[in-house]
Amino acid sequence: MKNELFSIGPVTIYGYGLMIGIGILICIIMGMKRAKKYGLKEDAVIDIALAGLLVGWLGAKVLYVIVEWKAFLADPMSVLGTEGFVVYGGITAGVLAAMVYCRRKGYQFLEYFDLLAPSVAVAQAFGRIGCFMAGCCYGRETDSALGVVFPVGSIAPAGVKLLPTQLFSSAGDFGIMLALLWHYKRRKHIGDTGFIYMLLYGVGRFVIEMFRSDNRGEVGVLSTSQFISIFIVAAALALLWNNRKKGKPVKEETAES
Repeated sequence: MKNELFSIGPVTIYGYGLMIGIGILICIIMGMKRAKKYGLKEDAVIDIALAGLLVGWLGAKVLYVIVEWKAFLADPMSVLGTEGFVVYGGITAGVLAAMVYCRRKGYQFLEYFDLLAPSVAVAQAFGRIGCFMAGCCYGRETDSALGVVFPVGSIAPAGVKLLPTQLFSSAGDFGIMLALLWHYKRRKHIGDTGFIYMLLYGVGRFVIEMFRSDNRGEVGVLSTSQFISIFIVAAALALLWNNRKKGKPVKEETAES
């Protein structure tokens, strides 16, 4: 609700950026602690996080440009200069960066995918709190008690009650984190927890899009993110099924530690 928090000289601290930073920091710390606990490499977690962050930022911006292609052609700098990003672009690019890194280092990608999936959900949860503070990703107008009114200066329309879909998303991401932490200790095959993350996030994102009201591109009657979610969920189900048949079993000592 308040994006500009305070200023130190010429530097202004924004709520959106602060929440993103907190989310990334917690993501890395949480990943390193769990890597140590489960016998994986802490340095690899840092490298994967940094690679995922940098490449993911680029991927999120590229997909935003694709979604806003007509506006980009008309005025490229107006699109590139905004704070617009598409999360799915960041997730996809970040995962690809992690895959390339693990391949080059000889690490098993799915082990780190399982390990870091809960941390990614945490980072996303804090990111959505940042969205709420900036007013982006806002929901439909509502008369319900759940509605919030954004002030003048927010990205969201001011003076009307809107569903706080950012907070709904954040709560969902925290819930996904808890579910993945619970599942990780009980997974049967390496990769299961990461694929469960894909499934839960895809379903949650499809549903939350029904309540959003900001401009975010469309494919027919679906938003861009809903369209992508269908493929993410389908891929997750296929990967889980294939993992059940052909996946590498988790070592008992790893699963119980």
